[in-house]
This record gives sequence, C-alpha cells and structure tokens, in this order.
Amino acid sequence: MLAGRKILLAIGGGIAAFKCLDLIRRLREQGAEVTPVLTRSAEEFVTPLSVSALSAQKVYRDLFNLNDEHEMGHIELSRAADLVVVAPATADLMAKMAGGHANDLVSTLLMATDKKVLIAPSMNVRMWEHAATQRNLKTLQDDGIVVVGPNEGDMACGEYGPGRMAEVPEIIDAISATLSDGPLKGHHALVTSGPTHEPIDPVRYIANRSSGGQGTAIADALIAKGAQVTFITGPASAERPKGCQIIEVTTAAEMLAATKAALPADVAIFAAAVADWHIKGDKSSKIKKTKGKTGPDLEFEENPDILKTVASMRNGRPSLVVGFAAETDNVISNGKAKRDRKGCDWIVINDVSPETGIMGGSENDVTLISDDDTEDWPRMSKRAVGERLAARIAEELNSKI
Repeated sequence: MLAGRKILLAIGGGIAAFKCLDLIRRLREQGAEVTPVLTRSAEEFVTPLSVSALSAQKVYRDLFNLNDEHEMGHIELSRAADLVVVAPATADLMAKMAGGHANDLVSTLLMATDKKVLIAPSMNVRMWEHAATQRNLKTLQDDGIVVVGPNEGDMACGEYGPGRMAEVPEIIDAISATLSDGPLKGHHALVTSGPTHEPIDPVRYIANRSSGGQGTAIADALIAKGAQVTFITGPASAERPKGCQIIEVTTAAEMLAATKAALPADVAIFAAAVADWHIKGDKSSKIKKTKGKTGPDLEFEENPDILKTVASMRNGRPSLVVGFAAETDNVISNGKAKRDRKGCDWIVINDVSPETGIMGGSENDVTLISDDDTEDWPRMSKRAVGERLAARIAEELNSKI
C-alpha cells in the first residue's frame, strides 16, 4: 500500500525521536520515500547524519538556508509529499499547529502544505493532560489532522500514564489508513467499545462481561475502508485497534464526556456495553462489613444515556447513529422498541442469552434494524460482523453524497 508513496517526516524535539529511525527504516521497507525535516531541538536526540543515512535523502533543517531554497523551496517541499507526518508531535509543536504559527521550517511547512497531516503526540503525562494541550488537540482534530496515540505507559521522566508516542507499527498502520483510497476516505467515525466500571468504593465496582472485541472489530474494519476513527473504550480486555485515536475511559460519565468532545463525526457506532446505573454518594472510603447485616446499603442512580443523548442532538448530530442492544428475551421486539426509544438510525441487536456464549466470546449473532428493513445476519466472527457493518455504513454514507 505504501509503495511509491512520498512521506514528509517532521521530527520533533522529544525523547521519542529515536523511534523515528526505525520508522524511516520500516517505511522504506514498504516502498515509501521518506523526506526528513528536523526541528532544532530534534537534533538533540537524533543526528542529521543518522536520519539522512537511513532515509537516503537530504535532511532539511533551516527555513533560511539559501541552498535548500534554491533546490526546493519550503512551499514546494510542503506539497511534494502524499502525506505529512509529525513524530514525535511535542506539546510545543501541537501548540504551534493549533495557533497557526510559522516561525521555523517545520511549522512553516505545516502551514503551507495542502496535503493531509498525521501527528503522533509524545510528551509528559501532565503536559498531555493539561487543558491547553487538550484544547489544541481538539482544534487540530476539528481541522482534520489525523492523530495516532499517545499510548499509556512508563515515561522517560519516571512518571506513568498517557503520553508515550505510539509504537512504530501503529504509526505505519495509521499512515496506511490515512493514504487508503477506501470508500470511507474523508469520513470521521466515532466508535464506543467495552464495558464501563462504576465504582462502589475505591476497591469494588459494578461491571459486565463485555470484552470490547466487537468494538475493536468494527473500528478495524472502518479504518481498513479509509475512515478516520476515534475509538472510545472502557476497561476492555480486547486488543485496541491500530491506526486511530484511542481514548480510554472508565465510567459512563467519562464516556459521555469523551464522546461529546470527539464530535463532530459522520457516523457514530455505540458498541459499548455501558452500565445502566452507578452508585450514588461518596465512594472514597472502603465499605466495611457490619455485623448483623447481609450487605451494604447501596443507592443506585441512573447513568447518562449516551446513545440517546447523541441521537437527539439538534446541532452536530452524526449523519448516521448506530446503537447496539444486548438482549436475552424477546430479542427483536425489545430491539425495535429500543431503537424507537433512543432515536438512533440503526440498531444492531445481539442475543446474549447464556447458552449463546456471545458475551465475551469471539462470535456474534446479530440482527440489523433500520427504517427500511430488518436484516438477520448468520452467526459469524466478530471481525466478520465488523466488516459487514462497515460495508453497510459505507453504502449509507456514500448514498447521501
């Protein structure tokens, strides 16, 4: 897929810059041509010589280099590639991009390019979680910038959390998806997945058996068809999809907030098994056993209805809203009633009766209900369900163009 593709790789000044050496090597193995551009701070982590040797290309570094401008001006350089990749995208680089700054070669190229831009953020966890960075991230996503990562893990600074640059294979998957000419190219898809965990106290919670496998399969299929995907997941056991923006949440309230922040989208698929209730009141102290009582007095409160909230939006509602309904009794009738109640366009019903082995398993047996039809799909793998649903979504969205 990358054979003959031209990638302009802007390397930012962060410790993760060392991963770009492997990124260049692997991109070239797949037939891509990589033109590297270094910020001045990037040279503190990787040398122009090593980058040039691996890319077999001239390294561009200075906005005001007369020789470079004579050979290939920065405007031409910004438009000669099929895709501009920024890795690592530091907090400073993201701020420059969001603010429209153009005070060095990399920021000027990003302002001048007419090509798609993909960034792989990398920074300290506190910098990533800072309100300014999150505002900048939202601005860049609204501008159509593709984001891959960051991942959660140990930091070079000794802290732990989100902020690690996505691994090289993930970045390559995201590049491939961004350059894909599939039927969903240019469309933004939002997918929720997995269970939510609602705390009872600091050590106990309410949850369900959802593995998140169906949500990952849907996201993978959408990415393969060229969609830009935002994947919002609860604490699922399933592997996360590659080549998309991943947002990890725990509770239903967090999932709703993340969903609202990720909009607008062309299609929203709500495959998450969101808990219906949470425990009301303070949950900061561990509940102790009380002699003579069979259990604690727990007061439940209904969780926000994420599907209904998005389906009923007057402004910013996705063109296609797809819900999921896990049922054990009167599957079709309950699914139809849920679709009417939630106000979504389609609903995918799956029978999760214990004897089916669906919940947490590798297969699914679904019925798709829309305004026009009720489609009974044969039992198949969750990946096959994801591919079939992605194909139906592509047909629907492209029919509206």
